[in-house]
Amino acid sequence: MEMKWFLSKIQDDFRGGKINLEKTQRLLEKLDIRCSYIHVKRIFKTSDYPVVLSLENHCSPAQQEIMADNLQTTFGESLLSDMLADFPDTLPSPEALKFKVLVKNKKIGTLKETHERKGSDKRGDNQDKETGVKKLSGVTLFKKKKTRKLKIALALSDLVIYTKAEKFKSFQHSRLYQQFNENNSIGETQARKLSKLRAHEFIFHTRKFITRIYPKATRADSSNFNPQEFWNIGCQMVALNFQTPGLPMDLQNGKFLDNGGSGYILKPHFLRESESYFNPSDIKDSMPITLTIRLISGIQLPLTHSSSNKGDTLVIIEVFGVPNDQMKQQTRVIKKNAFSPRWNETFTFIIHVPELALIRFVVESQGLIAGNEFLGQYTLPLLCMNKGYRRVPLFSRMGESLEPASLFVYVWYVR
Repeated sequence: MEMKWFLSKIQDDFRGGKINLEKTQRLLEKLDIRCSYIHVKRIFKTSDYPVVLSLENHCSPAQQEIMADNLQTTFGESLLSDMLADFPDTLPSPEALKFKVLVKNKKIGTLKETHERKGSDKRGDNQDKETGVKKLSGVTLFKKKKTRKLKIALALSDLVIYTKAEKFKSFQHSRLYQQFNENNSIGETQARKLSKLRAHEFIFHTRKFITRIYPKATRADSSNFNPQEFWNIGCQMVALNFQTPGLPMDLQNGKFLDNGGSGYILKPHFLRESESYFNPSDIKDSMPITLTIRLISGIQLPLTHSSSNKGDTLVIIEVFGVPNDQMKQQTRVIKKNAFSPRWNETFTFIIHVPELALIRFVVESQGLIAGNEFLGQYTLPLLCMNKGYRRVPLFSRMGESLEPASLFVYVWYVR
């Protein structure tokens, strides 16, 4: 706990401009940061599929060597430290990487060079990665600025196999030069702009390369963006602040209910096939689904802050997906009954891209002065919904089960 608090304190001070980065780095080098409390069997308790450790690495080469030693000691044979024999020049499938831990970080050289160094002593070896002014025939291409050198320890670099972090420059640059094992991280602001202006190129990019979207730096309060807009263009890793509950995390948890909560979902065919010209903002030749939900009743709905069963309850049904599919409908308010309200209302939705659609049930208590109070929600992929009479469980804002609170519904859809 002391170590966690210390690292959090450093992060807070750094955000507030109170800390000297070099001084902090020297202090961290003196610390023996271990992760031996992690048990490999616990990592794969829920799913057999691979786990990717995305390192936020600001350590010196000496500390990176300690990190590499700790990673190898902790994860042992589960740590992927060499390319698979059957995949020397293509990305393996999640099936081929079951029970493996992958490290995502900067890397020196190629996978072939890493393979050739296998078993050699790499201590003390590092390489400077320069960023700054680039020159061509004596002409400065970019405005002059300080040259920054990032030193990468070879021992840590050689643990990076199929998840090499590479700065995104442009779609054209990626098509010409990016290697199959190089992954891009793109900020939400830039990604949103590209998804609107160059959606087809973006989808083509995510067909070939693992792409991660991360929150913008101005989200100092750890707020989140809507991940749906980036799933719509095939981004594989949409990074959220898991410590912050709310709609984005509800969508995140609901999205991965598909495939048994394994953490991996096969993208729809139109986001995988090279001949597809899918654009989430301009749907053509779709085969829409007509979804009908009859909301019958509620069962022991959560209490409001006033701890009364006399709440004025209502339900909102929302659809998240491509822009044309996003909509919501609301029941009437049942007065003074949160224990067993009955609505018996039917709602119909036309959904053009059901493969990307999520359905969210939100239960609220009506408030005339302070606004409605959130009571519970449940989110799931449309195509995971079974037809017929169904019970919809409810979860709190923090994602905890509110059993036995639930909704009773009848679901039907036709294409």
